[in-house]
Amino acid sequence: MPWPLWLLTVTAFTFLAWHCSEEAERLFGRKDAQCIVIDEIAGFQWALFLIAPTALHVVLGFIFFRLFDIMKPFPARLFQERLPGGWGVVGDDLAAALYANLALQLLVWFGGV
Repeated sequence: MPWPLWLLTVTAFTFLAWHCSEEAERLFGRKDAQCIVIDEIAGFQWALFLIAPTALHVVLGFIFFRLFDIMKPFPARLFQERLPGGWGVVGDDLAAALYANLALQLLVWFGGV
């Protein structure tokens, strides 16, 4: 898929994740309920953005994304805690995805992965 279309698709999906997360928080009456997973899917898509979709890259991207999503390095935790509604639900995953994508890009470009 050409990268501009990929960017448009992932961006649209991210906004869908924000909207669904917003509604799910209202429905469940809790902030970032564990049953909301669309934010994880959106984040994982960003973690793999502009990375060749080989099996190794997908596995490494998933590992990096989960690692950074659990660790919540700055500013991910702030996004989750301070952004309202769906923005907070999705924001921390986008931050984790950025870290995962950068780590994967470095491995691809400089590690020969």
